[in-house]
Amino acid sequence: MVDIVLLIIRLLFVALLYLFLFAIMRTGIGLVKGQRKKERTWTLSVERGPKELRGVSVVVRGPVIVGRAPGADIVIGAGYVSGRHARFSLMGQNLFVEDLGSTNGTGVDGQLIDGPTALHNNDVVNVGDVAIRVRYA
Repeated sequence: MVDIVLLIIRLLFVALLYLFLFAIMRTGIGLVKGQRKKERTWTLSVERGPKELRGVSVVVRGPVIVGRAPGADIVIGAGYVSGRHARFSLMGQNLFVEDLGSTNGTGVDGQLIDGPTALHNNDVVNVGDVAIRVRYA
């Protein structure tokens, strides 16, 4: 009789343990889903430049290269643009742009930059006569 009571107590303990673990897993999954919904992303939109580029929009998920080379993420086929002209990079939730040693330079809101520069929502990055607006939403 004592053996049966101990067996029932053990089974109840195991059932409660599984319920506890299930509740913890549901809470953790809910937190992860909630973080994804609130995640904001950086977007680059070409506002001024060649017709074929105007309106092009790129979501920044890693480094984005702008240049004349066919391997660039945003290809600008103009002589004033270097093969690898500028790079947009994420560092945490912050977006930076840096000139990659181009001949004509890269500008942010009309000012030439000389190193990695932090960008803010609605800044305009100039690569020659191409204007790329940066948005954080």
